[in-house]
Amino acid sequence: MNSMPAIETVLGAIDAVFKASGTHAPSGSRGTEKAAEWLDVMQKSVYAWQISDQLIQMNRDEETCYFAAQTMRTKIQFAFHELPLESHQSLRDSLLKHCTKINLETKNTIVTQLCLALADLFVQMASWKGGLSSLIQEFGNSINHWTFLVEFLSVLPEEINSRHIRIGDNRRNELLDEMTQASPLLVQLLAKITESAVNDVKTKERVMHCLGSWLGAFAIPEEYMIQSKLLHLPFAIMTSVDTPIGLHSAATECICSALIAVEEEDLLKNSNLARLLFEGVVQLQDPYHMSVAMQDLEKSTNYCRVFTEMAESFLEPMITTPNQGFGDLRTLELLLMCIGHHHYEVADITFNFWNRLSEVLYEENNAEIINVFRPYIQRLIIALCRLCQYESTMEGLPEDSNDFEEFRRQSVDLVKDVEFVAGATAIVVQMFETLKGLGANSSWEVAEATLLIIGAVAKYVDREEMSAVPQVLQAITSQPPETHLTMLRSSMRLIGEFSKWINFHPEFLEPCLVFLMRGLHHLQLSTSAADSIQKLCCQCAEHMRSQFNGLFEVIRSIDSLNISLRACLNLLKASAMILSHQPLQIIPEGFKQLCVLQVEPLNKIVNLGDIKVNRDDKLTDPIVWLDRLSVIFSHTTPEVAEGQVHPCRDVIVQVWPVLSNCFQKYSGDSGIIERCCRCVRYAVRCLGRTSCDLLNPVLSQIVALYQDHPHSCFLYLGSVLVDEYGYESACVPLLLNMLQALSVPAFKMLEESNGLQNHPDTVDDLFRLTLRCLQKMPIAFLQNPVAKNILLCGIASLSIHHRDANESVTKYLMEFIKFANDKPESQEFSTRHSLILDMLKDYGQALVQAVVKASIDLPNSLIDNSAEVVYELSLVDKGWMSQWLQVGLQSLHTQSPGGAIIATPQQLEEFHTAVTNAAKSKAVCHAFRDLAKLYS
Repeated sequence: MNSMPAIETVLGAIDAVFKASGTHAPSGSRGTEKAAEWLDVMQKSVYAWQISDQLIQMNRDEETCYFAAQTMRTKIQFAFHELPLESHQSLRDSLLKHCTKINLETKNTIVTQLCLALADLFVQMASWKGGLSSLIQEFGNSINHWTFLVEFLSVLPEEINSRHIRIGDNRRNELLDEMTQASPLLVQLLAKITESAVNDVKTKERVMHCLGSWLGAFAIPEEYMIQSKLLHLPFAIMTSVDTPIGLHSAATECICSALIAVEEEDLLKNSNLARLLFEGVVQLQDPYHMSVAMQDLEKSTNYCRVFTEMAESFLEPMITTPNQGFGDLRTLELLLMCIGHHHYEVADITFNFWNRLSEVLYEENNAEIINVFRPYIQRLIIALCRLCQYESTMEGLPEDSNDFEEFRRQSVDLVKDVEFVAGATAIVVQMFETLKGLGANSSWEVAEATLLIIGAVAKYVDREEMSAVPQVLQAITSQPPETHLTMLRSSMRLIGEFSKWINFHPEFLEPCLVFLMRGLHHLQLSTSAADSIQKLCCQCAEHMRSQFNGLFEVIRSIDSLNISLRACLNLLKASAMILSHQPLQIIPEGFKQLCVLQVEPLNKIVNLGDIKVNRDDKLTDPIVWLDRLSVIFSHTTPEVAEGQVHPCRDVIVQVWPVLSNCFQKYSGDSGIIERCCRCVRYAVRCLGRTSCDLLNPVLSQIVALYQDHPHSCFLYLGSVLVDEYGYESACVPLLLNMLQALSVPAFKMLEESNGLQNHPDTVDDLFRLTLRCLQKMPIAFLQNPVAKNILLCGIASLSIHHRDANESVTKYLMEFIKFANDKPESQEFSTRHSLILDMLKDYGQALVQAVVKASIDLPNSLIDNSAEVVYELSLVDKGWMSQWLQVGLQSLHTQSPGGAIIATPQQLEEFHTAVTNAAKSKAVCHAFRDLAKLYS
């Protein structure tokens, strides 16, 4: 946008987008889309500042005011650098003028956007000193301004801690200090508003949001909260039966924020506030029971949130000093009370606490403490068993994607986490007693939920347990076919979970297999049956050797059975596992039989001509057969002695031409090519170095195809080939030629505009490939010109945000640097050392500068990867690293567009010293994280 548009043009575009009625184009029309696109361009232009200000002043209608307020907020948040420092004060005055016009008739959406805009300006405008106190004092005495003022004070803490604005820790701490100084005025203001709004629910809601926001920012010192009666208000609200749900939820958020604050800020330092909170929360027990009696699920959920938040805040004292002070275990009673609610959504809220409790108990590994919590965990498991029950009237199988199924999965995971507290064998025995207590006429859903809980711990049961497991297995394998489908499915899953126990009691194998085979003939049970058969083959391999022929007969007729795709793959896995344990002379024929069943239909599809692939039709989709072959190759793992011919070699060599034709025919289909690469990958892994016959044809094909169809899976397959053959001197030239040929189109693609961001898979797989080259054939790789280009590409790729790609890049760079000093006793050390140091002399400065730049821009989870690169450099030459780091730091900006100091010279010097003097990589990582905080 080269010039400022007329205000009438902007209004016309707003009407076209927001109103789309009368003379305007209908919503969703081409005209509407064009108007939206034009407005988007206008919002990003520098003219949006003046236009949004004019539109707010006009106060034309709700849509225009909202658009203008939102535009102003977006500009301040993301384009504040466009404004010169001298214009900040006039923008502040204009925004304040707009905000003071807010009244009870102003729409909430507009109020929020204007207050967010003012908050974002306050956060970034370093010259606005003492603004909080002056705003409260100036506008706090006028009831007409309370709406704007309370909303602004509510959103301010959230904007201060928002990572979108990236004000940095120095400015953030300065603002939090200002909030703390203004907190007495805030408490007084909120108390005054509360007193004058006895029956005003909306005003009370705003007060609760504001108080909770400040408590969540740790901006109100304990003494001010204790002296004020303000914190009694949310408890009074939650205690009242007549409280509307909106206000009830706001009070809940406020109390939860206070509980989080006392934990984060140190429980002992805030002991008075913590005690006040504990006493208030305990008093909510009766109101909770009232909400249950009144079937008010939303309020029950709110109470449970408060109880859970208190439990999380007081977790440490509950572990260290159970039943003393803040370790009062009445907190656990409150949670178990919620677990007893009839609706699973309430119990679900507590799961994070139980997971944290189990982690701490496991780390403590103190039998005395575990004994204290065992009764609570036992009650938890019994309650979960009840909550996991289906409705007795349910027919067939439930949908896997609904919320209740997710709750059941999380319940199983939770039982697994706490199993070490209650003991797996004890849980099974306890659940078995439940089963025994069921009458003949009891509903199926109770037994099914019991089996679900047993299955969660079955694999941990003592192999000597004989009081419950045998009777459970006998009961489930003797169920009649008309048993409820869900009960049958859970029974089949349970057999798989007991596979480890069955290995020590093989007399139970036969009836279990008969029961599972029955399930294979039912589409809805086939997946679970096949899963369990595969687990039995994995755990009971020796006992299952005699079952190969029987399984093969099932596989032979698998496409005529009503069986799921996953069940088919699991049966192939099971067969391949059993085959791997057969005598070597038997394996070739069995392997051939398994492969032929998949290769023949695949070959037919490849030779069909140009027929469109139908993903739902096995007659035209090669992926079905490629996946089956991959499963066979990956799970056939016979033990072959050095010098012996691999029993699968001849068959795989015969399969290759079909795979080669598949590569050629579907070269443009990334999904099919990825499956082809996976198939070859597992074939190579299966044979190991005995598959040398495949190397040349595979290399030739992937290099040729990659030139026109740069699928990243070709790079991944290349890394597998290097991993297997890189140690073979005769193969090294072939592999290096492959790397050079693949790198040319890969570099071309990554050098495009936004190439790194648009092709993270290529980055990931390219550096996986080059890492294998460095590890397997270091001298030949480092002497090749491609090594320098890879280093330059790695430096450019340090800024990539994609986790896997970033980790592959930094792992390569770390290994590259580490190889300079690795294995000094080896004959090739001096050559390797010299080659790497020469490259570091040329590109070390660029590398460190890229690391520094990336560390202040990357997500926190990726900063350590970059920091490790600098640490490895320090081990090679600390002097070089120190000098490069000093230069890299000089390139950083140290002042924000709003005039705030981002990083002081002293802080940068402290960072440099910390990194330079670090004895371990962890210290370097901490230093880089601290640097990133200054810029986040």
